Amino acid sequence: MDSGREKLGSRMGFIMLSAGCAIGCGNVWKFPWMTGQFGGGGFVLVYVLCLILLGLPAMTMEFAMGRASQASPVRMYNKLEKPGQKWHIHGYLALLGNIALMAFYTVVTGWMIYYFVKFLLGQSEGLSFVGMITVPSINVGFLAVAVGVGFFILSFNLQGGLERVTKYMMVLLLILMVVLAVHSGLLDGAKKGLSFYLVPDFSKIDGSVIVGAMNQAFFTLSIGIGSMAIFGSYIGRERSLLGESVNIIILDTFVAIMAGFIIFPACFTYNIEVNAGPSLLFDTMATVFNNMSGGRLWGTLFFLFMVFAAFSTELAVFENILAMIRELTGWNRRKGSLICGIGIFLIALTTALGYSVLHFQPFADGTAWLDFWDFIVSTNLLPLGALIFALFCCYKKGWGWDAFIEEANAGKGLKVKNWMKWIFKYFVPICVVALYIYGLATFKWK
Repeated sequence: MDSGREKLGSRMGFIMLSAGCAIGCGNVWKFPWMTGQFGGGGFVLVYVLCLILLGLPAMTMEFAMGRASQASPVRMYNKLEKPGQKWHIHGYLALLGNIALMAFYTVVTGWMIYYFVKFLLGQSEGLSFVGMITVPSINVGFLAVAVGVGFFILSFNLQGGLERVTKYMMVLLLILMVVLAVHSGLLDGAKKGLSFYLVPDFSKIDGSVIVGAMNQAFFTLSIGIGSMAIFGSYIGRERSLLGESVNIIILDTFVAIMAGFIIFPACFTYNIEVNAGPSLLFDTMATVFNNMSGGRLWGTLFFLFMVFAAFSTELAVFENILAMIRELTGWNRRKGSLICGIGIFLIALTTALGYSVLHFQPFADGTAWLDFWDFIVSTNLLPLGALIFALFCCYKKGWGWDAFIEEANAGKGLKVKNWMKWIFKYFVPICVVALYIYGLATFKWK
């Protein structure tokens, strides 16, 4: 064990930090519009099942690998694999996945900050999602804010910077969500909105819905690219990892479900399309707030909450990138933060300018750089990474089942039982492979 490695100060810090990585735009930006496009309650049901049956085992395995190795993803395989094996190649793919995620996530974070500022200043009239994304100065300027603030926080030590800020942000986030959900529940269209959101229409559940739910489960939990492994490497062995994973998934799911409670009653109250796609949180919610009593206040609170949610994930993934780069280069935290910040900013310019001066249509009509980066992460690296974790942890040619459960079960809390082995070893890999192939076969390439 590396005695010089930074540690988190408390179990609460670990839970809030890991939950913060999981909770973000995936919960409150992507989850609601995917729910709207995939038909409502049926998608929500399949999504929750994917979290339990696929997300929980994958998260437990990723935490175990991080804690056992006490290293970032680019080095953890080297410490756990047998001599001559090549599992460590995935560590570099994990680094690529984190960078690709931030290539568009930082831009989305900038959008959240922009809308928050506009509502705070009382300038929300006439706000337009298309109007925002097609103006280079807005996208580049607020991207710079998102990246600059994130890496500035990380330039301090782990406990004094990332852990302290994330704990406060997460508490404020949860409080804001409850307040806004209660407010939406009192709107005139709440009954219809909640019926669409919570009552499954089984006729709408098909293969595409299941693939979307799996990809969303991995995306919202940040599983498959080492984002959870790095936090596993920062904790001791006082608590078993299945129980900690359950706590984090409960927090993550709570935020996602609350996001639906906020958005869908409002959509049905003001006759706004629930299948508006990525613009749902921007055009539609801005319209809602601009046409309701006290809308400026509620809009400011809502987009403040969105900024908290976005930064909670951004900070966690930045930390993962920083940890991997520092292990590869030996840089200190401040030098690594500066260089990584510049690098992420330059790569993210593709997304920031993708709707104005850097036009690129990789797939079907209307796609852009954001869709390209999301395809790399959500459709490929996350599910394939979860598959690699399962194969590595459960088979003798990898780390092996016995070594995995010894690490996962160390400490107090819920344990991985022997009867669960078939889920980890067979169910997770088979489901991921089948859904991955189906997803590529049915993907809208052009």
